[in-house]
Amino acid sequence: MRVFKFGGASVNSVEAIRNMASIVSHYLDQPIVVVVSAMGKTTNLLERIVPGVPQSDEERRALISQSANYHLEIARQIFECDDNPTIQHLQEMFRQLEERSTMEPTSYNYDYDQVVSFGELISTTLIAGYLNSLSIDTKWVDVRNVIRTNENYREGIIDFETTRQQARQTIGSIIDAGVCKVVVTQGFIAGTAKGTTTTLGREGSDYSASVLSYCLDAESITIWKDVPGFLNADPKYFKDTIKIDKIPFNEAIELAYYGASIIHPKTVKPIQNKGIRLNIKSFMNPS
Repeated sequence: MRVFKFGGASVNSVEAIRNMASIVSHYLDQPIVVVVSAMGKTTNLLERIVPGVPQSDEERRALISQSANYHLEIARQIFECDDNPTIQHLQEMFRQLEERSTMEPTSYNYDYDQVVSFGELISTTLIAGYLNSLSIDTKWVDVRNVIRTNENYREGIIDFETTRQQARQTIGSIIDAGVCKVVVTQGFIAGTAKGTTTTLGREGSDYSASVLSYCLDAESITIWKDVPGFLNADPKYFKDTIKIDKIPFNEAIELAYYGASIIHPKTVKPIQNKGIRLNIKSFMNPS
C-alpha cells in the first residue's frame, strides 16, 4: 500500500485535477491512500470568514459565494454536467459552511478549525467523486474519524495509539476487504474524542500523510510537488539547483530544520521510525 499526498497547487484547476487523476491511475497495481489539501488558496479565504473576524454579513456571504463558485465551476467542467450527485453534495457543504461561519464566536482557535476544515472536506469530496466517475473504485474517508488529537486547536497533538487503531479499523479494513483501489482523505485536519475538529498546524497535510503511512505500515509515501524532487537550494532564489537523488532521514531533517521548505522535520519523524521511504516527485512532470 502506498500513500500519496497532493497539495493545493496540484488540485487548483480542472487541468490540475485531471493531471492528478492521471497520476493516480498509473499506480493502481496496489492500493493507494490519497491525502489531499484544500484547493488553491481556499484556506486563506476561509480564514477571513471565521466567526469573530471583523467582516460584515454581506462581505462574509460574498466570500463564501466566491469560494462556492470557484469549486462548483471546476466540478461542472470535470463532470461535464450540472446535476452530478457530487455537485449537489458540494452545494450542501457550502450551505453548512455559511451556517457555521455565521455562528456566535466562542474561542478563535476553536472556531478557526471548525470553519477552515471545510476546505479539505470540499476538495476531497470533489476529487473522490471525479475518480469514481473515471471508473477508479474510490472510497472517501473522513480523516477526523481516523487521526485523533487533543483539544489544542490549530496545533492538535496526535494520540498515536488511538490513531493507529482507528486507521486500521477504517482505512485498513477497507483496503484489506478489497472494497476499492483508492482511499481519498483529508490532510491538515483531525478530530477529538468529543467529535470536534482540529487542525495540525504548519505543513499539516504532509504530516497527515506521514502519520497515516506510519499507522498503516505503508510501503512508501510520495509527496507530489511543483519541483522535480529534493533540491540543494530553493529554486525561487537560486539558479542551477541540483536534485539530490537520495538522502538519509537524519540529513533530510537537518536540512529541513535549517530552512529547506520542501519538507518539515515533523513530517519525517513518524516514517523515520519505521524506515518508510519518502519520495518527492513533480506533479508537473510525473515521469
